[in-house]
Amino acid sequence: MKTICIGDQFQIHCYKHDGKIHCIWKEAVVLDIKKDYIVFGNNRTLVIESDGRTWWTKEPAIIYFFRNKWYNVIAQLKKDGISYYCNIESPYIIEEGAIKYIDYDLDIRIYPSGDYRILDRMEYKYHKQLMHYSKNLDQAIHNGLNELIHLYKDGYHIFQSELNLQYYEIYKNIKMDNK
Repeated sequence: MKTICIGDQFQIHCYKHDGKIHCIWKEAVVLDIKKDYIVFGNNRTLVIESDGRTWWTKEPAIIYFFRNKWYNVIAQLKKDGISYYCNIESPYIIEEGAIKYIDYDLDIRIYPSGDYRILDRMEYKYHKQLMHYSKNLDQAIHNGLNELIHLYKDGYHIFQSELNLQYYEIYKNIKMDNK
């Protein structure tokens, strides 16, 4: 397996539990490599949905993929402040030029005000029944959700604006160097 380096570019492939592709983000640039996670960045990247629809993200994003955790965190650098979109997911793998994970529907949206909401509970309940999630899987998903809420409430560093703005500067520098 090729060593991953800062500046490497990947796609992001999101799957559902049944193995079907859910969506693809065309760009994710490696910004930092830590023991427990890798930090990626993108800006106005193309997203392709499973039904063929496409759209472009609206703002820069800093994305944290954790090696052994059941979530990722996306810091969205919006005009009115940084929002966080946190996906409950399987731990990722990297293969064939893509970061791959299984999305388990539950999400947390954290607003610039500091308020947060858990999203898509009904979608999770539907897919859990439809795809027969095991008790162990259901427990891992809920443990990930609870851990993520505690990290946010405890002020874990990835939820700090300064850090995410620093990563965005790294992203811009990498993109300038690649022109």
